Amino acid sequence: MFGQRERMRMLAALPVLSLLLASAVAGEKPTAEGGKKDEPGTHVEMPFLIAPMSVDGKLEGYAYISSKLTTSTPTASVEVREKLAFIQDAFVRDVNAAPIGLSGDPTKVDTKLLGQRLVADARRIVGASKVVTITFKQIQFSPLHPKAQTDVPPPEKAPAAEAKAEPAKTP
Repeated sequence: MFGQRERMRMLAALPVLSLLLASAVAGEKPTAEGGKKDEPGTHVEMPFLIAPMSVDGKLEGYAYISSKLTTSTPTASVEVREKLAFIQDAFVRDVNAAPIGLSGDPTKVDTKLLGQRLVADARRIVGASKVVTITFKQIQFSPLHPKAQTDVPPPEKAPAAEAKAEPAKTP
């Protein structure tokens, strides 16, 4: 029925077909939440968010936050990008309306609470089914008044030390 060449071709094509099948099945793995794995084009990079950090009503510094929204479909990503200015405005209003710091350490951001609030803001603007989650890529706290370094002498002592230095002697 099949000649020697045809059998060899079929055997050579078998590993390639099995790899293609395995990659297709792997692409449909469910995530821990029960949905499909993130599709390409479902992430929207958000502009930096600068949030005030207060302790007992006193401003201590700012948290610089970079994040990305994950949407349910690539089409939803397009809608989020179209409304990006409105979402960013809602984010800024949210972080200025209520504290985002941890109760034990107000210089650290409560990412769980902040994530819930920001996702709710985005869903309110573009639709509840279109925004899945938010991921914080980087959060950096910058104090309003950095502490002075202790190993550097104060400026008024440095010139006095130079005045006491003896001039170099020439032979």
